[in-house]
Amino acid sequence: MAGRKARVADVHAVAGGMPHVTVVQGGGENPVYQVGGKSFVFFRTKRPDAFDPETGERYDDVIVIWVPSEDDKLALVSDDSNPFFTTPHFDGHLSVLVRASRLGELSVEELTEVIQDAWLSRASKRRADTWLKEHRLS
Repeated sequence: MAGRKARVADVHAVAGGMPHVTVVQGGGENPVYQVGGKSFVFFRTKRPDAFDPETGERYDDVIVIWVPSEDDKLALVSDDSNPFFTTPHFDGHLSVLVRASRLGELSVEELTEVIQDAWLSRASKRRADTWLKEHRLS
């Protein structure tokens, strides 16, 4: 892992810094980052599917991040070197989960790439193509 460790503030900065983003308040006043009315990152409230296996306590710091494909999801959740996970509730849903308390296991660069990919997967083709051209990633 190269670079500074990621923090929750980086999630807000990267997601909020992408073009055409709006932030709406989800359940529990949690921020939901959207592009074109489609969510790509959101902070979850406590839910029964994400919990500490030892204590049974529900996690209160889960962040949901969209991914481009099932292959991308499997790559992220299968790699034991990163903090991404999923639950049966998200079977068939193109997203991964990460606890805010574990973001430091990622560099800012790694987190940025995942969030940019999330935005690209949810933005319109025109917006995604424009962004990719501007960033010479196409």
